[in-house]
Amino acid sequence: MPENDRTPERPALGYYPFSEYLKRRFGCKVHKVSLHAGFTCPNRDGKAGVGGCTYCINESFSPQVRETTGGQAGKPPRSVREQMADGIAYMRARYRAKKFFAYFQAFSNTYAPVEKLRALYDEAIAFPDVVGLDIGTRPDCVPAEVLDLVESYTSRVEVWLEYGLQSAHDATLRRVNRGHDFATFRDAVERTRGRNIRICAHVILGLPGETREQMMQTALALQPLGLDAIKLHHLYVARGTPLEAEYRAGRLRLFSASEYVAVACDFLERIPDTVAVQRLVGDTTSEGVLVAPVWPEPKTEILRLIAQEFQRRGTRQGALVHGLISFSAV
Repeated sequence: MPENDRTPERPALGYYPFSEYLKRRFGCKVHKVSLHAGFTCPNRDGKAGVGGCTYCINESFSPQVRETTGGQAGKPPRSVREQMADGIAYMRARYRAKKFFAYFQAFSNTYAPVEKLRALYDEAIAFPDVVGLDIGTRPDCVPAEVLDLVESYTSRVEVWLEYGLQSAHDATLRRVNRGHDFATFRDAVERTRGRNIRICAHVILGLPGETREQMMQTALALQPLGLDAIKLHHLYVARGTPLEAEYRAGRLRLFSASEYVAVACDFLERIPDTVAVQRLVGDTTSEGVLVAPVWPEPKTEILRLIAQEFQRRGTRQGALVHGLISFSAV
């Protein structure tokens, strides 16, 4: 990330929010338009595994995706162009957004032949006020020809790849049926760097069996990789997932809101303060999907409590980056 796109700590929050990065980068309010382009996932179709990750209910992640497409894997009922047009109109009216990112959010959005990807990406950025292309995917879905294609868009718009990691511990990744290991993630990041593509990593705090120390080791593993952004959320149990069975059987301990606030701050203290925070708490917006934890605090209150906790500690994102020991995945 160029130096003039970075910012030091925000004393009021204690972390570097992505909204501030966008404002500094583009000089106006920028919003993402979430898209469902009909992709699936190699951890569902048998290439990497079957059944998906034990926690995954992808269609619950974005209300916009759910409302405009139905949110299921396979062919969406509406075209990418229609989704973009409606999303832009909505973001203009609701948030007074001036510029937009086309955000391929649902499932693994590089998991298709290059020509199909090109057609979808071209369709999404064809609008005059689109300044960014943001592609969510898995680290095992970016062969060289796909990275070459994604890189080709960097001359027209800002380009991001969001790689799902969730944990740097291979034992945890196996337990949640992730279908790849930490080495695959690290390799994808290393092959992406130097292409003018910005990189965001997704991490879930509170995965089954993980201790606080192991979660901090994930932060340590990410610290030297040169990430541009990170997304964090707490583990929650969605109805109909394998994780629900673990929860019903009493084999799963979930964070309370106050516990999550403390761990999120612990984690960010170990992440460089040049890494923008795209998300700090997870949520599911589909009615009847969330099983647990059901926190009385809304998402906005969790964000306030995280900022408050940084202030109480007198610390900030990146405060514990220097002097950390190396980490090897197990």
